[in-house]
Amino acid sequence: MARAVRGFLRAAGLEIEGELARTPERVAQTWAADFLDGYLRSPAAALGGLHPAPGAGLVCVTGLDFHSTCPHHLLPYRGIAHLAYLPAEGPGGRVAGFSGLARVVDALAHRLVLQETLAEEIAAAVYRGTEAQGAGCVLAAEQNCLSCRAENKTRARTVTSAFNGALARDPELTRSFYAAIAGGRNPEDGE
Repeated sequence: MARAVRGFLRAAGLEIEGELARTPERVAQTWAADFLDGYLRSPAAALGGLHPAPGAGLVCVTGLDFHSTCPHHLLPYRGIAHLAYLPAEGPGGRVAGFSGLARVVDALAHRLVLQETLAEEIAAAVYRGTEAQGAGCVLAAEQNCLSCRAENKTRARTVTSAFNGALARDPELTRSFYAAIAGGRNPEDGE
């Protein structure tokens, strides 16, 4: 990667000296450790072990910071992830640790992925990994493709969502999830 960055900088007409002398190595290290490390992590392994929780209701974890990279322009985007899942009923009901859910987000976000696809992948990983009745993910992010390029829409936020199982079928569960995201207020009530 450092060699490729060096070639990119030279192709841009820049001399690799002074402040740019170590840039190729720094960029390669940053991309390997912070932007592409998700390819080395399995979402199932990131989720970790499950814990028995018969009778658990809707589990919502909101406000998880994340960052990812758009595959179209290789520009980063960052935002907040909100997750919900409904554990299986009865003695087979199991819940994941909250930190495991955060690790799933990072394992999938630290890849080259569209925000729409990322929401779908996170919801699917939580749904499968917890063997839940349903799961959902809502992502709200600032896309540098909008804020840093010619469009220069610095206040634009993109919201994407994905639901499966019971959360896709039951509007009441979806409303409960959105209410949790809104801090306990039902967004449909206009509060």
